Amino acid sequence: MDINEKARSIVAQMTLAEKASLCSGKDFWYLKGIERLGLPEIMVTDGPHGLRKQAAASNQLGISRNVPAVCFPTASAIACSFDRSLLHEVGKAIGEECRQENVAVLLGPGVNMKRSPLCGRNFEYYSEDPYLAGEIATAFVDGVQSQNVGVSLKHFAANNQETRRTSVESVMDERTFREIYLPAFERVVKKSSPWTVMCSYNRLFGQYACLNKRLLTDILRTEWGFEGLVMSDWFATVDRVGSLAAGLDLEMPHVEDTSDARIVQAVEDGSLSMETLDIVATRVTSLILRAAQPDGFTYDVDAHRLLARRAAARSAVLLKNKGGLLPGNPAQKAAVIGAFALHPRYQGSGSSKIEPIKLDVPLEELKLLGLDLEYADGYRMDSDLPDPGLIEQACRVAAGREIVYLFAGLPDNYEAEGFDRENMSMPASHVELIKAVSRVNDRLVVILFGGAPMEMTWADLVPGILLMYLGGEACGGACADLLLGMADPGGRLAESWPFTDANAPSHAHFPGYPLTVEYREALFIGYRYYDTARKAVRYPFGYGLSYTQFAYSDLELSTQEMKDTDTLTVSCRIKNTGRRAGSEVVQLYISCRDKVILRAEQELRGFEKLHLEAGESRTIHFTLSGRDLAYYNTQSKHWHVASGEYEVRIGESSREIRLSGRLHVESTIQAPLPDLHQVCPAYYDLSKGLNIPDEQFSALLGKPIPPRQRQKGSAHTLNSTMTDIQDRWLGRYLIKLMNKKAEALVKDDPGMKLMIEKMLPDLPLRFLIMMAPGSITLTQVEGLVELLNGHLFKGIRLLRKK
Repeated sequence: MDINEKARSIVAQMTLAEKASLCSGKDFWYLKGIERLGLPEIMVTDGPHGLRKQAAASNQLGISRNVPAVCFPTASAIACSFDRSLLHEVGKAIGEECRQENVAVLLGPGVNMKRSPLCGRNFEYYSEDPYLAGEIATAFVDGVQSQNVGVSLKHFAANNQETRRTSVESVMDERTFREIYLPAFERVVKKSSPWTVMCSYNRLFGQYACLNKRLLTDILRTEWGFEGLVMSDWFATVDRVGSLAAGLDLEMPHVEDTSDARIVQAVEDGSLSMETLDIVATRVTSLILRAAQPDGFTYDVDAHRLLARRAAARSAVLLKNKGGLLPGNPAQKAAVIGAFALHPRYQGSGSSKIEPIKLDVPLEELKLLGLDLEYADGYRMDSDLPDPGLIEQACRVAAGREIVYLFAGLPDNYEAEGFDRENMSMPASHVELIKAVSRVNDRLVVILFGGAPMEMTWADLVPGILLMYLGGEACGGACADLLLGMADPGGRLAESWPFTDANAPSHAHFPGYPLTVEYREALFIGYRYYDTARKAVRYPFGYGLSYTQFAYSDLELSTQEMKDTDTLTVSCRIKNTGRRAGSEVVQLYISCRDKVILRAEQELRGFEKLHLEAGESRTIHFTLSGRDLAYYNTQSKHWHVASGEYEVRIGESSREIRLSGRLHVESTIQAPLPDLHQVCPAYYDLSKGLNIPDEQFSALLGKPIPPRQRQKGSAHTLNSTMTDIQDRWLGRYLIKLMNKKAEALVKDDPGMKLMIEKMLPDLPLRFLIMMAPGSITLTQVEGLVELLNGHLFKGIRLLRKK
């Protein structure tokens, strides 16, 4: 008997109340079990770049001491490795740590697109490109699940900002949705069968994700064949019965017993079918049966930390190396400048924050490798303002040294879950330090820590720049290895780095309006925009240097004439022409030369990571299918390959194309080509930027643009935010109460405190249950909503209910 059959047989023995009980968690981290039927409670917990298991597992807000675990590079870092085997290895290691801690499901990875460089949670996401994100995530998921530990693929879907993430509607056209914001999820679902998928908070096409049947059932299950369980993001459930009918199986965390009671009532009154509840209960039961039982497994801590160090080195991106300044060597008399050398920023803040086993300190690691150095702070960790005394001291230390390593980047309070960045700026203290030191020593290498692109007005002043992103607990050791030549920087940028946030295609419409955020850039996200519009960037997608050089040659296409039902093999030869071993990321882009269909200049459709010894060469092969050439036709509602001319491009970045070949394709399916020249002409000429008038965006949507503001005088609901109710005395009281509760819960965690402070204005009223666990019920919150709407007696009656 397989797991699903066994689950069905167990569900057949359950009472209605027991079935309903499985539809929500037991507490913050555990799923309920049913002891009499042999179903144990199982634990899910945060990831994705390591295990964040709370020591006090039932803590309501998830704020307490965590069990130490190896902190691997964050998604923004490790995606730059372009290394499927490395992601599998890291996933397997994290799966092993989950096994040791008896965790059934790791909450990650996140495959949301990096629509804007300002999204505060970009450090948890892989890329601006759906193909790269999907491939990297697939390898990671396979690694975790090889240990019989599940993942939760998140956040489904189009959760691309933190501002108003619990209520905002992501407004986009169908084709953009299909081509940009769904493919990474689709690839992982179809290739790796994740145990669970986590739905997001935001609204899509007028409906919350948790209530979106089209998203959770029609697309995820019917189209893609997903057979696992769908869970909510924490407190994302808007209507428990409605969401269950839409395809949301598990509400997390446990909110209150009334959720289960409402499901029972819905079945009894016929508004929810028993068949639907049986299906959901079977999915939850299957997950419990599938989860590994405690087996006494213990992982190898030292091996995992060595892997974390190797992963950080393979993910680091060498952005500049004028005159071959790097790698340095231990015999040089060096200056090490910047407080990050003593206190490295190695992970982001929020729900993914891990308690590391041991944090490598760059300064100490450089000393261990024998570097003769003198150190100066250069700036204060607790202030963004330049300190003239510290800068002067740093300049004295740097003057006359053979090489200077200066550590800088983004502090913790610049990016985190819960809020978005206001701009791409680095702290003024870091920028002024770099400028000052560059004036006294021209052999300056800047080492950057941070989770997302930064404005680099100083880049032309320095000969060397090494980007570590947020490289995990072993990033200090990896950094030392890279600077002194014990390792080769293996990373290539998984996102474009514009000069400023004003250059980003989403800039004019990020983070949007009180009710909506309009994706007016449509298909033109990241390099798709910059390359199509021919806009200069600081560093392009796929860019990165090595300590060696590579030659590209011998491009071959298996055919130059194909049908959309055929496959195409592309091969080329790569040679390491330098004097030392190194890694190269070979990237394949497809460019459709048709001018009728709205398309980006080129799209990534393949990549391979190669490690070659000096003088070594290797032939690599790519296999492409019709889907790799297709666009989503919204009229015929399927993926369509247009007949015509295509170009296959091989490059070392989206801007450095080394080889190219022509291909003619004949479509076997006739479909009307979507010619939008008349109704959306602005999208066909991006040379002047993305200035899309309302009427053209509406034409792209195929409907009127949804309301951006809450209508004055409209009734409040459970989804009204704290900002919405601030004009009422009761609203101001509730805001004050929420602030007080939040401060008490997070007083010992500055990062969490900042996150909650930033989130509070945008939190819906239903989140009162989260902020005041056990002291208020959903029914009572509904009573407060009635009071806010002026319904005194109804509000009091609901408030008196338990």
